[in-house]
Amino acid sequence: MSSKIEATNGLDGVIAAAKQAPGRGLPPVHLWNPTHCGDIDIVIKKNGLWFHEGTPIGREALVRLFSTVLRKDPDGFHLVTPVEKMRITVEDAPFIAVRVDQVGDTLKFLTNVGDEVEAGPDNAIRVEMDATTGEPRPYLHVRRGLEALIARPVFYELVELAQERMTPQGPQMGVSSNGAWFPVGPVGAHAQ
Repeated sequence: MSSKIEATNGLDGVIAAAKQAPGRGLPPVHLWNPTHCGDIDIVIKKNGLWFHEGTPIGREALVRLFSTVLRKDPDGFHLVTPVEKMRITVEDAPFIAVRVDQVGDTLKFLTNVGDEVEAGPDNAIRVEMDATTGEPRPYLHVRRGLEALIARPVFYELVELAQERMTPQGPQMGVSSNGAWFPVGPVGAHAQ
């Protein structure tokens, strides 16, 4: 199995490694420790679109495949195979949360690359305030340090679900999922 991967390098190697995952499972990129092979001209834009050498990657299946071998290390984002580690550029978060459904006490999200994520203690929701615009920038932890920017319409759905709670910072609006509570902003901050 590994000889097949070792025989291919670059993008072909990434594709071969990603295809090693059985079914819809994810390859064990957290267990692979190849040496850094350099940078590859792949950019994930703020809007979630993937570009290679300045051209959008139009094949959704290829983007999903690449997303399965994406890893965040202390020195940045990388596409990782058992034999290669290539740094890419991510302008914000590598994924976009494009849908949320409330099922019982659980918020279930869907990302633009097909990941299904339940918010909870292991997959936190956090909201940063943009220093320039003052607008909220909400994120969802997806896996192993990789996050999804929560799309604006999805964030509005969260705000509709939010309930007030007193916190050390004062009254906050927030949502609960899988026993965890996540502030989405101060009371009245998201009123339209």
